[in-house]
Amino acid sequence: MEKEVLNQLDSALDTAKEKLEGAVEALTEQAYNELVTIRRQKLAELQQAGQDPFARTSWPQTHFAAQVKAAFVDPPEGEHGPDVCMAGRMMSKRVMGKASFADLRDTSGDIQMYVRRDDVGVDAYQAFKRFDIGDLVGIKGFVFRTKMGEISVHVSEAVLLAKNLLPLPEKFHGLRDREARYRQRYVDLIVNPGVKDTFLKRSRILRELRAYLDGKGFVEVDTPILTPFEIGASARPFLTHHNTLDMDMALRIETELYLKRLVVGGMDRVYEVGRIFRNEGMDPKHNPEFTTIEVYQAYTDYRGMMDLVEEMMKTVARNVCGTLTIPYQGRQIDLSHWERMTMVEAVKKYSGVDFAAVTSGEEAVALAEEHHVELPEQRTKGAILAEFFDAFVEEKLIQPTFIYDYPVEISPLAKRKTDDPAFTERFEYFINATEFGNAFSELNDPIDQQQRFERQVALRKAADPACRAQVDYDYVTALEYGLPPTGGLGFGVDRLVMLLTDSASIRDVLLFPTMKPVD
Repeated sequence: MEKEVLNQLDSALDTAKEKLEGAVEALTEQAYNELVTIRRQKLAELQQAGQDPFARTSWPQTHFAAQVKAAFVDPPEGEHGPDVCMAGRMMSKRVMGKASFADLRDTSGDIQMYVRRDDVGVDAYQAFKRFDIGDLVGIKGFVFRTKMGEISVHVSEAVLLAKNLLPLPEKFHGLRDREARYRQRYVDLIVNPGVKDTFLKRSRILRELRAYLDGKGFVEVDTPILTPFEIGASARPFLTHHNTLDMDMALRIETELYLKRLVVGGMDRVYEVGRIFRNEGMDPKHNPEFTTIEVYQAYTDYRGMMDLVEEMMKTVARNVCGTLTIPYQGRQIDLSHWERMTMVEAVKKYSGVDFAAVTSGEEAVALAEEHHVELPEQRTKGAILAEFFDAFVEEKLIQPTFIYDYPVEISPLAKRKTDDPAFTERFEYFINATEFGNAFSELNDPIDQQQRFERQVALRKAADPACRAQVDYDYVTALEYGLPPTGGLGFGVDRLVMLLTDSASIRDVLLFPTMKPVD
């Protein structure tokens, strides 16, 4: 009986809580709608008075908040700092009779404004008092330090440059609001200065990557985003149709084949910062469109690319973060030390299984069944080795690690090892249990390449009869003209930005991540 009463009380409390939350939400929505109505009324009044805030075309900006604060030196008694002309968004306002304080936020940061009726005039002061939080304003005045010690602008003129019609959220974070942050990044940037810092850092990371590669003699190029057909690689593309040419086309899933055509043509060191499109799943590490850098260098191999990656990552981290010890999601990532292991060595280290001693596919299948490892479609030794790696190794690779010598079955564009043709001269590098990049000694044998392409396309069509993948025979033709020994590298910029900004999700480092429409 007592338990039944308690259950009834719990149920009644839950119902009351739901009703209270609903009432609060309704009141909040009502208050919001009232604020919107008031702001639109203010706009209408200004326009009727011939003071349309959207009519002004410019405002001179001579100074920015961060610059003013950094340069300000306390003047002698009775003197003030420089005259300034600034603009930005009003983020707060405190009216105190004949004087008011407000905070102005420009692209560099915040600075306090001091607006006094006797300085700006009665009419202008009354107009300023009707400014709303979020309005874009221009001010003129001089710099001084308040009695409380805050560097501020003593305003002599304040002008409304654009009217904010939608109230800014007071708190724009939390799980429920996270989706709104991604959908309305413009609001996120307004109210969360740290978000803008992430994207400023992203821009700097890209500059540093380009500076490093340019300094090594690489040339940045652009290759087509629209490709004439779906290539045989495993990634699923986005498909479209070109009306004028009346042909189906695909958005690129990589930049590799065009860049290597350029190496054939004599451009020995090339790279591209490219937007890539893959019609696949979404999670904290994947977005359907993302940014990669692919790098190709003639007359080197995958070991040369390893050295390039290590030096490049250290250089970028040092220049952007000032340190090689990077905090990421509660861990300390040490970019000063990079371990190097073959895939066979890594699997042996973390699973205890030595594939160097495995002599057949049947033996590999038996080991997979014994260790409860998922069997791939191709039940070969190499393919099963890759499954062991996924099952036992990747999650253990927290500190920077190169894994090299991949099975040929999963490396259709990499050159075979001369001393062991079952493996290729390929590596991937991992940080925080995540793959960050992929590199090869590029396959330059056109006959071998054609055979691998044809086998890859056949497997794709066997798995999906509706698949429209084709062999890129023009690329094979390019190889027949002669591709020099070449090292190639591709890596995701977004994941690197995640690491160097301590961001948990790829959506935190994309200004406008792919989202399903609300409606």
